[in-house]
Amino acid sequence: MTDPQPMPRRSGRGIYLLPNLITTLALLFGFYAVVAAQSGAYEAAAVAIFLAMVMDGLDGRVARLTNTQTEFGVQYDSIADMVSFGMAPALVVFAWALDDLGALGAVWDKLGWVGAFIYTACAGLRLARFNTQVGVADKRYFQGLPSPAAAAVLAGMVWSGDRLEFGGWPAGIPALILIVAAGVLMVSNVRYDSFKEIDFRYRVPFVVIVLGVMGVALMSVHPPLVLFGLALTYLSSGPILTVIRRRRRRRRRHAG
Repeated sequence: MTDPQPMPRRSGRGIYLLPNLITTLALLFGFYAVVAAQSGAYEAAAVAIFLAMVMDGLDGRVARLTNTQTEFGVQYDSIADMVSFGMAPALVVFAWALDDLGALGAVWDKLGWVGAFIYTACAGLRLARFNTQVGVADKRYFQGLPSPAAAAVLAGMVWSGDRLEFGGWPAGIPALILIVAAGVLMVSNVRYDSFKEIDFRYRVPFVVIVLGVMGVALMSVHPPLVLFGLALTYLSSGPILTVIRRRRRRRRRHAG
């Protein structure tokens, strides 16, 4: 999850056009994702969510570069994030697979929309907690899975499934597990790397360039599957690194 537009430095009744226009584009893509999913255009819906992520990454940076940070921008950014990364992914996954769980029985039918709601509610809680911790939390880490990353997992799953012609109730069960897991991780205390300490202005090892070239090559082969794999890897990294850190602490205690 990217930082919201920083806290205001000037007061006034007007609003600044450029950063809020970018935020509006993020909101538009989130809204369009829901419309596209209702029409059965799941690939377009997934792509729209990824485009919303791009816009979300730009608005705060543009506000800082142009020195146009306002309290209005902070609140507007959170509302747009709730739509694009809270409501939209849940509704897209529901239309793609969870709604078809009703074919397995009445209980499964309810589990489908309950799972989507759990994700949406957790996204709202995640955003509220994030906003209250701005300026206080360690910038190197996120507490809980960022909502754009959670949305990327769900959008990547839908996009990959649509390309592979995998959907309906058979996809509903793994989709239900993943959407609930993503929601729970958003409100958890599991730490995720923010990668904000990486500075691209300095030299990097040659192997990093090689890995970058390989990543681009794989992306060209099957973009949705690669994006889904990357998002799923990041989702899994938090719990895995948490377990590793705890084991190291236990070893230190025993050694001491």
